[in-house]
Amino acid sequence: MSRKKYQGKFNDKERSKKKLVNAVGKVLQSKGYTGLTATNIANAAGLSRRLITIYFDSVEDLIETYIRNKDYWIEASGSIEEMISDKKGGNTKEIIENLLQNQLKNFYDNPEMQKLILWEISENSNIMDQVSQERENMGAKIFSLADKDFQDKDIDIRAISALLVAGIYYMVLHAKSTDTLFCEIDINTPKGMERIKNAISFMIEKI
Repeated sequence: MSRKKYQGKFNDKERSKKKLVNAVGKVLQSKGYTGLTATNIANAAGLSRRLITIYFDSVEDLIETYIRNKDYWIEASGSIEEMISDKKGGNTKEIIENLLQNQLKNFYDNPEMQKLILWEISENSNIMDQVSQERENMGAKIFSLADKDFQDKDIDIRAISALLVAGIYYMVLHAKSTDTLFCEIDINTPKGMERIKNAISFMIEKI
């Protein structure tokens, strides 16, 4: 059997960085955001806590790196830029509906992101404040394009979008944390989830 060739310090560093980033998610799921300490993260990664400050400057920097990799809106920013570029003349229906439908699926399937949103709304955190501001900056680009579609209509697309995004967050968090229905709908079932997807499409179509 041939021995595996040593790939060098750079690959060792990248592997360790990836382990530390992934460890943030493990700690978040097992201990919550209050458990995101250097010791807990290092233990979950099976590495020395000293590597956190070597590779990421600080625990906060490491956590922010993890969040940026997980946050749906930041992750989707690249494809959003492309869609905006393709639709300079307006017609943002496809963009908004696509974003909302994907947000619903992504958030429902991502327990770590669910904990991050709970952290964002329950604690005063500079890290989450920065991420939230990035979402706002990205949303501003979409709304600026959407204004062309609604310039002659008495429709507040920002308020409507706020309710839809917040509704998705709440319905998912409610479904994941309780065994009760919400407006007699259970999105933990395929039928319930399909009803919400159809409602999103219906509302976007109407506006």
